[in-house]
Amino acid sequence: MRHDATLAENLLWQAIRNHRLSGLKFRRQVPILTYIVDFACLKQRLIIELDGSQHCESAADVVRDEKLHSAGFKLLRFWNNEVLVNLDGVCSQILYEARLQNR
Repeated sequence: MRHDATLAENLLWQAIRNHRLSGLKFRRQVPILTYIVDFACLKQRLIIELDGSQHCESAADVVRDEKLHSAGFKLLRFWNNEVLVNLDGVCSQILYEARLQNR
């Protein structure tokens, strides 16, 4: 588990913590299967991952994403820059996907 959160992670966490995003309960640095995910709303089975420019989708990421998907999770991946320049848009997308997961 990482202890040094990025600015984007801190900004997103402030926006979604304590049920701030339409009452959804998100947790940070959540163990799921054998992985630690950045953020998760377990009730909606929704995972949010933030990536910096150094972290392009590797083969390991593809395998990880497939395993999480097979376990019934929807994975949303955003670039750190997206959070920094369009936090409202990122939150809107998260909320939209959470509502889809509720169907």
